[in-house]
Amino acid sequence: MSNIVDPLVRQIAARVRAERERRRWTLAQLAEASGVSQAMISRIEREESSPTAVVLGKLSAAFQLSVASLLASPEGETATDEERVRRQADAPEWRDPETGYRRRQITTPRFPTDIAEIRLPAGARVPYPAGAYAFIRGLVWVLDGQLTFHDGGQVHELHPGDTIELGEPVPRIFANDTDTECRYVVVRARHQQP
Repeated sequence: MSNIVDPLVRQIAARVRAERERRRWTLAQLAEASGVSQAMISRIEREESSPTAVVLGKLSAAFQLSVASLLASPEGETATDEERVRRQADAPEWRDPETGYRRRQITTPRFPTDIAEIRLPAGARVPYPAGAYAFIRGLVWVLDGQLTFHDGGQVHELHPGDTIELGEPVPRIFANDTDTECRYVVVRARHQQP
């Protein structure tokens, strides 16, 4: 096994630990709030495990933060002209070790809206709890392929060019029931303070 730790795994570990400590929560308290086992949280914080999209969703719900916030590295509030340009190759991309779901962060934490490009492999399903959408307004825009989007009790078949604005927080599932990859954009903006 390699001793090299993916920089995003390191960022996630640091962010989860920092958010837990900022709230003065024990591992047990975070486990109870998120539904993620203490052992898994400990492995994530020690950079021994890359969390799945489902685990990130549960942790983000417990912290009342977006998944993008857990993937972000701490950055300053201002940027030079050169730092405001980010090349595609430099945008961080996170891969879910369970489903192969890939998330490329388009905006930095400095930007007021979170925009991410998602690639959902054929046959993949990624559920998120309602809490992952607390204090968030969102939109999903399908670029390629077909997305079966479960929005609480409703199911929407979304095709290239289709969008859906997210309403009140409900459990959601992003599913690709086809045999080809689906690529879509998620846009999120905070609309209330926790």
